[in-house]
Amino acid sequence: MLKGQCDLQTKMGISSIRVWRILCSVSEAPPLFSTLRQSSDADIVAAIEELVHTAPERQLSRVNVLDFASKWDLDEEKTIAAFLHAARLGIFELSWNVLCLECGGVLDTAATLKNVHNEAYNCALCATGYEPTLDERVEVTFTVSSRVRRIAAHDPHKLPQWEFYRQIFWSSGVDLPDDAFKRMIDETILDARELQPGEKIALPLQLPQELVIVFDPVTHSAQYIQVRGEPAKEQQNLSVVFNNSHEPTGNIVLRPGPLNLSLDNRTNMRALPVVWIAGDALNGLLEKRRPYLTAKRLLTNQTFRDIYRTDTLNVDQGLKILNLTFLFTDLKGSTELYERVGDLVAYELVRAHFHVLNEIVASESGAVVKTIGDAVMATFPAPDRALAAALRMREAIRAVGNKSRREDLLLKIGIHEGPCLAVMLNERLDYFGQTVNIAARVQGLASSRAIFATKPIVEHPLVSRLLESSNIQPAMHRVSLKGIAEQVTVYEIP
Repeated sequence: MLKGQCDLQTKMGISSIRVWRILCSVSEAPPLFSTLRQSSDADIVAAIEELVHTAPERQLSRVNVLDFASKWDLDEEKTIAAFLHAARLGIFELSWNVLCLECGGVLDTAATLKNVHNEAYNCALCATGYEPTLDERVEVTFTVSSRVRRIAAHDPHKLPQWEFYRQIFWSSGVDLPDDAFKRMIDETILDARELQPGEKIALPLQLPQELVIVFDPVTHSAQYIQVRGEPAKEQQNLSVVFNNSHEPTGNIVLRPGPLNLSLDNRTNMRALPVVWIAGDALNGLLEKRRPYLTAKRLLTNQTFRDIYRTDTLNVDQGLKILNLTFLFTDLKGSTELYERVGDLVAYELVRAHFHVLNEIVASESGAVVKTIGDAVMATFPAPDRALAAALRMREAIRAVGNKSRREDLLLKIGIHEGPCLAVMLNERLDYFGQTVNIAARVQGLASSRAIFATKPIVEHPLVSRLLESSNIQPAMHRVSLKGIAEQVTVYEIP
C-alpha cells in the first residue's frame, strides 16, 4: 500500500471508500485513469487515483503537486508529468494563480497563462502591488474535475467562510494545519461575517491598540485601522463598503475603545469580511510556507512543452522571469562530418545525439526549447541542474562517438543564467533577452570538451558543491562577446 494511503483510508472510513467506488464505477473516472496509466508512472497514477477516490474535498481543491509528491514519497518530475497528463485527459483542471508573497493570498486565477497580464496586481490585505513574474509570483495548481468528482470548491461562493479562505484565497504554498488555523482564528479575529448581496450590517467592536484590518477576500478589498492614542470615551463610527471597483486600500486612524462598524455589500455576490488583528499571531501563521509548483518550473518541464506546444502565451504577450538558466549546445565540425561520412551516416549520428540530449535534459528537470541545425537550446530552473546535464551530455556524446567509431564527435556547451521574457515565437514558447544572447555567445567559445559557464553559474552554491564533489577545477577567463559592451567573466570546466 502506498505511503499515506492507510492514514487516508482511516480518516475517510472504509464504508465511505466503498460508497465512492460504487459511484465511481458509473462515472467517467475508470477509463480516464486507464488511459493515464499508458503515459504515466504506475505508482503515481495509483496515488492520484487514491487521492481522487478517498481524499477529503479540501485536498482536491488546488492540489499542491510538490507537497503531494513529498507526502507520497514520489519523484517530483514524474509526478508533475502525471498531473499534466491527467489535466489533459480532463481528470484535473489546471489553474495559474497570481500570488502575493507577503500574505500568500491569490490575487487572481486563470485557466491559462494567456490570461495572466503583465501589469501590477495589488494585494489589498498587504496594501502592496506586485508584478506577476513567473519565478514565485505565479503558482500552478490542479483541482479535480467535476466530471470525475464533484466537490464544494467547484462552486466557491457556497463554501463556508473559512473554507473559502483555505481553498480559494490562500495559495497552496501556505501551510495551514487544522490546529494552527483554529488557533489563528481564536487569537487574531475580532469578528467575521457573511453578507449576502445588498446586505448591510452594523458590528459593535472593542478596538485593541494594534493594527486592525477589515478584509473581504471575495472583492479583495480592505480597510486599515491604525489604532493608537488615548482610549475613546465615546463610540466611534466607521463605514466600509464592498463593491467591484478595486479601490486602493483605505487607511484611517482611530483610538482604542468602542467602534460601531458598518459593513455594506454592494455587489451581486456574497461578501466574507473578517476583522483581523494584524499582529504577531497572524504573521507567524502566514509565514509557514511549503514548496509549490511555480510557473517558471512548469515552463521548464519537458512534458508541459510537449503537451501544450502552442497553447501557452498569446503572440503579443511577454511575461518576466527574474532568473532562468539557459544551456546551448552545438556539434563541433558537423559540416565536415557530413563531408567525411556521408549524409545518411551523419544524419543517424545527429539523430542519436538529439535523442541522448533530450533524455538528459528532461531527467535533470529541464526542457528543450528548440533545435537549430545541430544545436540545442534548453532551459533549467536552477544552475546546478544545467551543469549536471552538461556533464552527462559530454560523456554521453563521447559514448555515442565511440560506439560509432567517430571519436572526433564533440559537443560544445555553454551555460548562463539571468532575467528574460517568456514569449511566443513561431507558434512556440520561447525566451527573449540579453541573457539568452550571452548564453548563446558563451557556447560559441567552446572548442574542446570543456564546458563554458558564466560567473553566476559557477558561483552558485549548488554548482560549487557539484564541481567539488566531481573534483573539477574550473579556469577563469575574461572575454569579449559579440554584441556585449563589457567583458564577461566565464569559466572553462575541463
